[in-house]
Amino acid sequence: MYTTPDLVERGGANAYLRGCASRSALDLLANKWVCLVVGALSPGPMRFGALRRRLDGITQKMLTRTLRDLERAGVVERTVYPTTPPQVEYALTPLGESLCGLMDSILGWAEEHMEEVEAARARYDERVSLPVDPLPRDAPARR
Repeated sequence: MYTTPDLVERGGANAYLRGCASRSALDLLANKWVCLVVGALSPGPMRFGALRRRLDGITQKMLTRTLRDLERAGVVERTVYPTTPPQVEYALTPLGESLCGLMDSILGWAEEHMEEVEAARARYDERVSLPVDPLPRDAPARR
């Protein structure tokens, strides 16, 4: 597997290649909770409880894991304030802020096209639930 500098020498990163390091960044961004956390943090820092209330349906475990993944990737910064009990706040880093436009576009697309997607799913589900008619015995074989 090549490192990023090796890939640059060979013409740059290519996420379509199995060994490309850019795939790990793509894996991170492909998570729906990542998209929603980045969107929720885009106006400014938030505490864990406020984030959890904002992200309806996320479990504490999933939010914790998502925030740790984002912190590890340099997208989110975690600040602990020396209070009793300690207060923890999460904020986007400059790298995380660079994702806001992309995530807004993805969320906007999902909201704009949700009815079309649901209608397509319903048509598909109806089509695959129909019994398959076998070919007549005298039908020519397809190649």
